[in-house]
Amino acid sequence: MEEKIVVIDNGGQYCHLIATKVRTKHNVYSEILPPNCSVDDVQGAKGIILSGSPFSIYNENKPDFNEKLFSLGIPVLGICYGNYLVASTLGGKVVASEKKEYGLAKLLKKKDSVLLEGCGKEEIVWMSHGDKIVAIPKTFEILGSTENCEFAAIADEKKKIFGVQFHPEVVDTKKGDIILGNFVHKICGCVGEWKISDYIAQKQIELKNEIGKKKVLLLVSGGVDSTVCASLLSKVLAREQLFCLHIDNGLMRKNESAEVKEMLKEIKNFKVVDASKMFLDRLKEKYEPEEKRKIIGQTFIDVANKEIENLGLDDWLLAQGTIYPDTIESGGTKHADVIKTHHNRVDIIKKMIEDKKIVEPVKDLYKEEVRDLGTALGLFENFVWRHPFPGPGLGVRALCSVGKKEEFSVLKEKLNSLGLKYDFDVLPCRSVGVKGDERSYEHPAIISGVWDWKELEKASTRVVNEVRGINRAIYLLPGQSINSMEPIKAYLTKERLDLLREADAIVMGEIEKAGLMRKIWQFPTVLVPVNVNGKGEALILRPVFSTIAMTAKFADLPLEVVESIKKKLLAIKGVGAVFYDITHKPPGTIEWE
Repeated sequence: MEEKIVVIDNGGQYCHLIATKVRTKHNVYSEILPPNCSVDDVQGAKGIILSGSPFSIYNENKPDFNEKLFSLGIPVLGICYGNYLVASTLGGKVVASEKKEYGLAKLLKKKDSVLLEGCGKEEIVWMSHGDKIVAIPKTFEILGSTENCEFAAIADEKKKIFGVQFHPEVVDTKKGDIILGNFVHKICGCVGEWKISDYIAQKQIELKNEIGKKKVLLLVSGGVDSTVCASLLSKVLAREQLFCLHIDNGLMRKNESAEVKEMLKEIKNFKVVDASKMFLDRLKEKYEPEEKRKIIGQTFIDVANKEIENLGLDDWLLAQGTIYPDTIESGGTKHADVIKTHHNRVDIIKKMIEDKKIVEPVKDLYKEEVRDLGTALGLFENFVWRHPFPGPGLGVRALCSVGKKEEFSVLKEKLNSLGLKYDFDVLPCRSVGVKGDERSYEHPAIISGVWDWKELEKASTRVVNEVRGINRAIYLLPGQSINSMEPIKAYLTKERLDLLREADAIVMGEIEKAGLMRKIWQFPTVLVPVNVNGKGEALILRPVFSTIAMTAKFADLPLEVVESIKKKLLAIKGVGAVFYDITHKPPGTIEWE
């Protein structure tokens, strides 16, 4: 029988990542099941991993959990909320914590254990939680602690039941792969024989069965996800079955649609449609992030349906380059919270999925896996390593507002009470974030002072962890001062988008010139509807390091590169200030909306 690890989906943002890591890093097949699954459902599994969750363990509406999973004699590893399940179900106690913990923490090993074998006395781990264990079950021992979390790793090693408060599945936990590998191989006894070619072969069989003789219209952005989909589908379908469509929505980067057209000109059935007027007309005077995303998603489908009608397709499917973060951040699993609705997960798409009118070849993968898949399929490096660009494009990087003023004296007082050596202010607009697997929509804190990345990182972590109402920290780059900040009425207009396109082009050009394109995962430039010193709107630089997009670290770029970017951006008419986002994910999402 094929080796298998079962991952219990409690709705956590990283649930699928756990399964992916087990499969791709440790070569063991993994299967995701709901928390109320039956004992029969896990028959044959060599181990069980309990995911995180946006719920608290003491909430009445928390997911139903089958406690019999602990009595099967199968090794269990609880992660974050899964750690709470282990503790509370088996006799411990969990309560709400006054001090939340988001970001990096230092794990101190308290006891030698198979689970932490290969870890040093101190290890950097990634935390994202708001509750805490105050008592562990009688048969359990503490394996590791952090400064703010006594029970960061616990175990009943005789029964092979383990719990960790941190997230070993994310790259920010330095020895996370080793810890997961210890559980999968040393505790569960898996050998590990699964490989990427198995996935490609299986996916091609699935696509043939799913599509049959139908025609397929693939929406192609020019990014790696849709390009890999085009490659996979071209190996499965006859040439006359596959049609590729690029929609210029007016929200693209500078000259991007023209570049995509040139890049994909060899595809036989490929067309570019300029629908920018339709998109901008529908987005006129819209400002709420979720509403903007849903309008953009709906309009994509309306344009695609028109082209399907023009092509005369009567038996067809719509193909998308959806990847797993799009699904999970859109609340796409039963217990997941909606962080932000991706354009490929609006209501009409959900209905089409129910009606089996959608095909998504890479929907179960993360960006890193899509790139591996693209390499295995023989795609050119410039395709595989393009920076990710959101489906809604600059529509979620040009923030909008009705210009409403707010009072921030209480927040400023809290920020200044931290006793840090910086000056603080509050940006008079909100951004989307994720805290403990839940959506947040809060204000960014502005930090001013000496330019020192390490000290700024420490300050950012304290700000977002200790001040309620703040989910980001941004740094006012040196050589600037703030005399006034006024929220302004601003929407998605061609003029604002052109300003952002020019700023984005400058940023990308400087990064390419510095040889940093491969090092940086993604570099959004964000236009904020706040007039600074009466000179114009604020721009936010948001470069991040990541591999999977579910977690990210702000990129501490060389000072001379940042200084060059700042000077060129401030020279653009209509730009009043340039800030630098120094927030990790969580709690700040990569995009601001």
